[in-house]
Amino acid sequence: MIADMLVPLVAVGLAELGDKTQLSILLLSSKTTRHLHLLFGVLLAFLAVDGVAVLVGSWITTIVPVNYVKIASGIVFVVFGILTLRDSGARAETKLRFQNSFLSGFAFIFVTEWGDKTQIASALFAARYDPLMVLVGTMTALTLLSVASICLGKLILSRIDRSIMTKVAGTAFVLIGLSFFLL
Repeated sequence: MIADMLVPLVAVGLAELGDKTQLSILLLSSKTTRHLHLLFGVLLAFLAVDGVAVLVGSWITTIVPVNYVKIASGIVFVVFGILTLRDSGARAETKLRFQNSFLSGFAFIFVTEWGDKTQIASALFAARYDPLMVLVGTMTALTLLSVASICLGKLILSRIDRSIMTKVAGTAFVLIGLSFFLL
């Protein structure tokens, strides 16, 4: 029973460490003061995406080709980056695009995580281990990494001018999005 939770926790934690998702959460957290709302939105999205993976295995990737999922994720990153850059010129005290950190975090993670290695790993682990424990292990790893990313984003925001951080975040989102088309 411990292995059912521990194996996904370690594997997902290592796989997500330094991943685009954590970078995205760090960048989102540097644009808001409502960090707890952002965390809840991000975690709800992870729960939905990885919960579906645990329930239906890798079903989504057999219905929708992984390439289409990657293209959709790339488009979301590029659009989010362009909107962020556009807002950086409009005002230095930019807030999240949706003016709601919960919805921004949820929507961004929900759309970009379909077909991600974490979701696929959750589906594969659920086929071998107790699905509920797999979900607990996966969510524990994602929660710990998301909290760390948000804390780091908050720290960065306190030391770097918000308008510079917004431009860096927008550019990073565009570059990450373009990488989906190149890799």
